[in-house]
Amino acid sequence: MIEMENGGSLDINLREDSHGRDRVALTLGQGCTLELSPHQARVLATELIMAVNRAEVRSNLKHSHNMTRGGDTGSQRRGPFHQAFAK
Repeated sequence: MIEMENGGSLDINLREDSHGRDRVALTLGQGCTLELSPHQARVLATELIMAVNRAEVRSNLKHSHNMTRGGDTGSQRRGPFHQAFAK
């Protein structure tokens, strides 16, 4: 079960249809169910993972951009070998 921000929940279960085939059932709230084949569920899971990865990259870029704009000077961003080669 996944708790949603609005207080609802999303349940994910494996079911068998009338022909004996496996179905992945996504149930959101009361009576709203989406039944997917294992292949469809895998594609959905892949799309979700890719979307989350894009969101994390975007968040990290925003955070990195804000850190860079925060007033860092060049001397603060130099690596540990800078002093050895500066002489």
